[in-house]
Amino acid sequence: MGRALGWSVALAALVGLVGCGAGDDGGEESGGPQVCNGHAELCDRHFDEVAFPGTHNSMSSEDDGWAVPNQIHGIARQLEDGIRVFLIDTHEDKGELYLCHSACMLGEIPLGDALGLYEKFLTQHPNELITLIIEDHITAEQTAAAFDASGLTKFAYVHPEGAGFPTLREMIASGKRLLVTAESGGPPPDWYQNAYQSLTWDTPYSFKTPADFSCALNRGKVTNPLFLLNHWLEDPFASEEKSAEANAYELLYGRAKQCWDESGRIPNFVAVNHYSVGELFRVVDSLNGL
Repeated sequence: MGRALGWSVALAALVGLVGCGAGDDGGEESGGPQVCNGHAELCDRHFDEVAFPGTHNSMSSEDDGWAVPNQIHGIARQLEDGIRVFLIDTHEDKGELYLCHSACMLGEIPLGDALGLYEKFLTQHPNELITLIIEDHITAEQTAAAFDASGLTKFAYVHPEGAGFPTLREMIASGKRLLVTAESGGPPPDWYQNAYQSLTWDTPYSFKTPADFSCALNRGKVTNPLFLLNHWLEDPFASEEKSAEANAYELLYGRAKQCWDESGRIPNFVAVNHYSVGELFRVVDSLNGL
């Protein structure tokens, strides 16, 4: 091979690598098959047939300086790392809206800033879907105004009660790639959907040791189409050591598969503390048969 041709091949390879950066989801625009949440195999599965990796108290992170945090990294890093389900708490403190947990003095993020991170990510990653499960301590009207101000509302998916879920490919094509649910509130607006009335059911979440884990029904009805697996250990607080134990592949996958077998429902939302410790992503891939 001549020197000029060799440099041409090297340059082409470099351009190809640059074109596959974090902001490029690949897919049809780049000449390959469409990729949905990182995998072409997921595109034609209905939303309720897919497992997604999630974080408990997503806003509470060591990187953001929270006291007794549940995560190491903040929301922006979680998005880039592959987290697609966020359990967050909304509060009003001194007339302003924040993401807090219990007491805002332990840590807080302005609600608008957090929503802006989701909006930016969805805009830059057109083949990705996100779910928010909100422990809501503010009104639906306050929430809707914050979503509108952030520009996030345009992505919000409305699920007709009793209808089947679309495929990931269909949701991506529609542009409605954000499922928003609230523990207490509900519509209006129509996209602000009550989590446990007809959409989701979950397991208990107060576990101190692995022996305490169960697949029992906590909230919602097992006939609801979406299943939230709460999987973390706290005694009384979260720690990386406890999360390393809880997020070990054998324990996390074993419990997820047990709950799937007992309920007949794939755990759609697998929520953990300290997602970056242990094998969350490997477990989710296994649940999805990848």
